[in-house]
Amino acid sequence: MSKTATIIKREFLSRVKKRSFIVMTILGPLLMAAIIIVPAVVAQLSDSDYNIAIVDDTRLFYDRFDDTNNILFTPLSTNIDRAIEFMHEDRFDAVLHIPEIAFEAPSSLRLFSEKSVNFNAKLLVERILQTEFESLKLGHAGIDKEILKAIETPINIQAIRIKDDGELITDYPEVSMGLGFVSGFLIYIFIFLFGSQVLRGVLEEKTSRIVEIIVSSVKPFQLMMGKIVGVGMVGLTQFLIWIVLTFAIVTTFQVIMPDLFRFTPDEQVFVTSTQVLSAEEMEKQKEQIQQFDTTAGQIMQGLSAINFPVMIFSFIFYFLGGYLLYAALFAAIGSAVDNEADTQQFMLPVTIPLLLSIIMAQMVISNPSGPVALWLSMIPLTSPVIMMVRIPFGVSYEEIALSAGLLVIGFIFTTMLAARIYRTGILMYGKKTSYRELWKWIRHA
Repeated sequence: MSKTATIIKREFLSRVKKRSFIVMTILGPLLMAAIIIVPAVVAQLSDSDYNIAIVDDTRLFYDRFDDTNNILFTPLSTNIDRAIEFMHEDRFDAVLHIPEIAFEAPSSLRLFSEKSVNFNAKLLVERILQTEFESLKLGHAGIDKEILKAIETPINIQAIRIKDDGELITDYPEVSMGLGFVSGFLIYIFIFLFGSQVLRGVLEEKTSRIVEIIVSSVKPFQLMMGKIVGVGMVGLTQFLIWIVLTFAIVTTFQVIMPDLFRFTPDEQVFVTSTQVLSAEEMEKQKEQIQQFDTTAGQIMQGLSAINFPVMIFSFIFYFLGGYLLYAALFAAIGSAVDNEADTQQFMLPVTIPLLLSIIMAQMVISNPSGPVALWLSMIPLTSPVIMMVRIPFGVSYEEIALSAGLLVIGFIFTTMLAARIYRTGILMYGKKTSYRELWKWIRHA
């Protein structure tokens, strides 16, 4: 056992001391924190006023354009040519022209700008004009627009998740989708990254003939497991450092720049001790308060509904389980060939289940409780990715336990097969290995 520990220590230290490990350990949490922080920072930096001049030849819509947080409307009594001159003098960012024939020919509407038009401003103008044009048409048809306005009912259903203990929490499916896909993708990348390191390490030792010296002191199985576990510990160490640093970076930004993470939950909008609000007043208050919510604040609020202890523990387990399963197969491939070019014929059948899992993750996200998602999260070759996609949506502990147990069984089985191939192939030189040859090694080892 001490020999295996020595190999693990050697594999771990040789990789941890590499410059690439240090660089990725620092860049990883910065990139993950940037996913949450950068959108808020960019939104704040780009939150400058966008001033639109309005030239309305019909004189019907001047009072229909209300300013928003960063989009301002200025009615002009001049003609369109003079208004465009004002824009060239940098008095306005854009000029909206509503010609006299606009009602009969809406395609005559124009929004002039020297630079690319602000997309949000364009959508706002289109929405306002669409509403006003519809109102005019209703009036011409003799239909009271106030009646239709009262009938209009915007629907925004709040999702509530009932936990096993009966607790009710606000659910954010969009955040669960994003977190699930990112988690599954990271598992996929980590397995490939560190599994390929095992393959290259075994192949380098074999081609350099160093392995002949090593196996004179340790058993081939001890050498294989020492390499697999050592590289796996490198990945686990890097991941744990990423978690700590990412949490520290995001928490620091929350303390230093609280406005970046501003968010008001729905249950806090209508809380008042001085008055009873009508339904109309409640909706207006909600709109006024939540218009200042930031993207980062919404993301953080959504993440707060996720069971992170289960999420982190599951990620560590499925990373280790998936890595150990595939690393054993990669080690067997490395021992069976003499050069890296020969690995391709054996890599394809091994990596197909892993590639399938990341492809099927798209469908699993749309229906995380469906039969396809359930079975893929139970099969050991696909469960590391698929189960991590499903967990943010809420998976019973029984399903997680069954999936984890099957993954452990799968790891033991593949390790036994890999050990038989490794034991024979590690000292085999100068012979082209085939699938028939591998089967002989498995049967007679």
